[in-house]
Amino acid sequence: MSNQIAHRGLKPAGGNLLLIVFIRTVILYTVIIIIMRLMGKRQIGQLQPSELVVALVIADLAAVPMAEVGIPLINGIVPIITLFVAEELLSYISLKSDRARGIISGKPSIIVEKGIILEQELRRLRYNINDLLEQLRLSNVFDIADVDFAILETSGQLSIIPKPEKRPLTPRDMDIQVPYSSLPVTVIIDGKVNSANLYKVGLDEAWLHSELKKNRIRDIRDVFFCYLTTDRTLHYQIKSKKTANRFGK
Repeated sequence: MSNQIAHRGLKPAGGNLLLIVFIRTVILYTVIIIIMRLMGKRQIGQLQPSELVVALVIADLAAVPMAEVGIPLINGIVPIITLFVAEELLSYISLKSDRARGIISGKPSIIVEKGIILEQELRRLRYNINDLLEQLRLSNVFDIADVDFAILETSGQLSIIPKPEKRPLTPRDMDIQVPYSSLPVTVIIDGKVNSANLYKVGLDEAWLHSELKKNRIRDIRDVFFCYLTTDRTLHYQIKSKKTANRFGK
């Protein structure tokens, strides 16, 4: 119907036009979210050049059919899906071939070695010393002489390896045995129990209710956040924003 109206040089009435734009926007937004989720979980600063280009072009392709009701919606969806397929194909090729990965994504470059800046490599990469010093400071490195290697990754991130004598001391260096510690397990968020997480650690809601009652909390809906540590100690915060309390098993 909208295509016939566009061919006649007419536009839908105001209310209908807004509704059509709204529906088209929701559809395109949903398609883009699905595509970006399928492309993986990378931050913008970690995108490879090809991935960044795809993200920018997808945004541009979606903008036009969102507002122009005369353009068939499929004209925006097909190019977006095509770009996604092309990017997935490049990713697969990169996964299977080191040579292709080097061509598509580039290779990491060493720009500092044994405390010495590699001037020729900086010039080749068009990476100036001020940028290098800034990245070192952001990593709490203030003296280039303390750097064993600094590697510019394909994503633009700078990986810094301090010299051995400048690296933080670890328990292993001092022959200290550290007890195993796993990630905390979230069991309540905004008054709602995460039963799946309780099941993973071999507990259930009955145990959780029992522990909360020991601390005079009879309604789980009063708990804003609660998590379980490795030694099965619960830490919780009630919704009234009082100081967080903790209690044992």
